[in-house]
Amino acid sequence: MSHISPTIWQFLVKWLTNFALFPPEASKIAPQMDALFFFMVLVSLIGLTAVVLLVVSFSILYSKKRHPVAVQIEGSTLLEATWTIIPLGLFMVMFVWGALIYFRVYTPPANAMNIYVVGKQWMWKAEHPGGQHEINSLHVPVGHAVQLTLISEDVFHSFSIPAFRVKREAIPGRYTTVWFEATTPGTYHLFCTQYCGTEHSHMIGDVVVLSEEDYRKWLASSTSGNSLAQNGERLFASLSCAACHNARPDARGPSLANVYGSRLALSTGGTVIADDAYLRESILNPSQHITQGYAPIMPTYQGQVSEEGVIALVEYIRHLDSDYRVQQTTNTTDLLPESEGKAAPAAQAPARNGTVKP
Repeated sequence: MSHISPTIWQFLVKWLTNFALFPPEASKIAPQMDALFFFMVLVSLIGLTAVVLLVVSFSILYSKKRHPVAVQIEGSTLLEATWTIIPLGLFMVMFVWGALIYFRVYTPPANAMNIYVVGKQWMWKAEHPGGQHEINSLHVPVGHAVQLTLISEDVFHSFSIPAFRVKREAIPGRYTTVWFEATTPGTYHLFCTQYCGTEHSHMIGDVVVLSEEDYRKWLASSTSGNSLAQNGERLFASLSCAACHNARPDARGPSLANVYGSRLALSTGGTVIADDAYLRESILNPSQHITQGYAPIMPTYQGQVSEEGVIALVEYIRHLDSDYRVQQTTNTTDLLPESEGKAAPAAQAPARNGTVKP
């Protein structure tokens, strides 16, 4: 580029780098998103070009100078059918293509590593299963499916990672999920894309994608000593939950062993899946869903337990596969297997003391 001033050339390079129209494709779904986007742009440009050419051509061919006397032109059924069917077909292609990507993005794989994210004016708080906590930062391994379970403590927020083509709303009082698989190590921008108050523009952060080895090192150096489930176990004990949920014959509450993911019969005659949302609702609003055979005597913990506390309790119940642990709530050693902190799921290690789901 000898014909361009070195100063101007450096300016152009930096401008194109820092103000790129599109962020890098750093996740498995990003190329599919971009392919659909560029297809829609291409169809729109072709349609725009066709309309402009027709307008200009008709303006010239049927101008008053060429045709002083107006002539009535009858319609053409074939022409009308053509300009109706072709756009309809293109729109249906976009719809089906977009629907497939949508369901792919919002249906995480069964082996995805789950990370909880809590939105709060004006920060993002990430809770890792191994007990690692982050604010306005998220460390994930490359090449592994990561599911984010989001919720807000106050107002609506929107968790967005442009390089991953991922955006999901964090809603007060409700869990939402989204997943991604990072493909390229590096640091990527994290934004809140829903106006959430006066300091909305400060609600930003970084997503750091690490190699599997570096991620293991980060996990080891960032742990607080207790996993998220162990923190939930301590909270479970401090709230005296075992006084009712103890699996004894005279227990006033149902057993929580293996309850996660199971179908529960309700006093109303209906059934419900005991997922994260149901467990959260049962902690904060227990009278909403009463398990069949039990009285509605559980008190609400609304305002007494933070969202992080609820997440810890849910994570504890998720891994609880034996009432032995409930009966030993003051013993918080080895709730999760040693491999739990790694990128692979905890299913690779055997349960200890019969407390962890295999």
